[in-house]
Amino acid sequence: MQIIDFIVNQILREPALFLGIIAALGLIIQRKNFSDIISGTLKTVIGVVILTQGTNILISSITPLSDSFNALYQIPADKTLHPIGADKFLSTYGSQIGLSMLLAFLINIIVARFTPLKNVFLTGHMLFWFPFIFTAIAVESGLKGAGIVIFATIFAALYFIIAPALIKPFVRKVTGGDSFTLGHPTIGLSIVSGLLGKVFGNKEKSTEDIKFPKQIEFLREITITSSLVMFIVYMIVGLLIGGDQVDKIFGDKSLVTFSLLQGVLFGAGLTILLQGVRMMLSEIIPAFKGISDKIIPNAVPALDCPIIFPYAPNAVIIGFLVSMVTSTITLFIIGGTGLFPFAIVPLTITCFFEIGTAAVIGNGTGGLRGAIIGSAVAGVLMILLVGFSVPFLQNTVSEWILVFGGNDLSLWSIIAGAIGKLF
Repeated sequence: MQIIDFIVNQILREPALFLGIIAALGLIIQRKNFSDIISGTLKTVIGVVILTQGTNILISSITPLSDSFNALYQIPADKTLHPIGADKFLSTYGSQIGLSMLLAFLINIIVARFTPLKNVFLTGHMLFWFPFIFTAIAVESGLKGAGIVIFATIFAALYFIIAPALIKPFVRKVTGGDSFTLGHPTIGLSIVSGLLGKVFGNKEKSTEDIKFPKQIEFLREITITSSLVMFIVYMIVGLLIGGDQVDKIFGDKSLVTFSLLQGVLFGAGLTILLQGVRMMLSEIIPAFKGISDKIIPNAVPALDCPIIFPYAPNAVIIGFLVSMVTSTITLFIIGGTGLFPFAIVPLTITCFFEIGTAAVIGNGTGGLRGAIIGSAVAGVLMILLVGFSVPFLQNTVSEWILVFGGNDLSLWSIIAGAIGKLF
């Protein structure tokens, strides 16, 4: 058990180390010289670290928006849910989660080796969080001991195998090839966006073809555009919530100063993230080819969603903004109808990463119109998914899903929870 704990917590939960090992293995199989192995491995690790830091900066730049929307719509603190909480759940069921994670990943490898489903799920932190959710569902379903591990392993393995295969044709529309697919809880929302883009979109006009007059050509730079967009969003929200709330949420800085700094922080985070993606891709794809050629023929790595951002960075921003609008409207309507007996907060992180990706997929199948329609619908679905998934996790980690759900983590909680009720 100590060995499993080390593998899970010290390697698999560290995306940089996990992908570094994958890169090293691929280069060794290709019989590269020592210098190339060290260089490719370290560049992969460094690229993932850069990507991760960019992600952290982005999250810190948009987190105050959630507090702002809470204040704007006077969303109350939850008073009906009493989960044990993610921290206590992890300390109680950590070994079951770790064992389920390891077994599900091994099943993924075996299936990729011997069946036509050649995707290998390599998004380290998601390799952990899906077994985490499925373990919670198993506990909620009344399973004990080995039953928890078996239940969580089966559902995690199914997700690792099926979801990347389903999204692969849509990723191909964006990238023009099969060098990678997605291994991230954006997949359900992205498929919906891709299908809507295909039906209602127009591929002739891409989000990346947006024309700017000469006087504002500087807006073609994604760093500048994203910074200005976030500055404007913060200014508008700040003016709407009023003086006292602005001081409480934004601190001792003026609204203009705080909005400008958060906007610039967002632009910096996105720039760093994209640089990390490019660096990681340039190393991990050639290295993974060694594994594909020798161990798992034609294997395709399933990677984190920012991997697709450089293909349509304008779509990412459009998806974020459109989904923030539609999800906020949905929150307001649901709050008035009393559909759910608990509070749902704005999911700014899901809007950016999951629905930003969905907008890229929508753009790939239906251009600008596909990106807008796809992300608009995804914003509505996101709120409904998180709301309907909470009852399946109400005694364990419902507070966690309210922050990080609204995506495949919620969708598969509903699926697994419905099946778990049979027990």
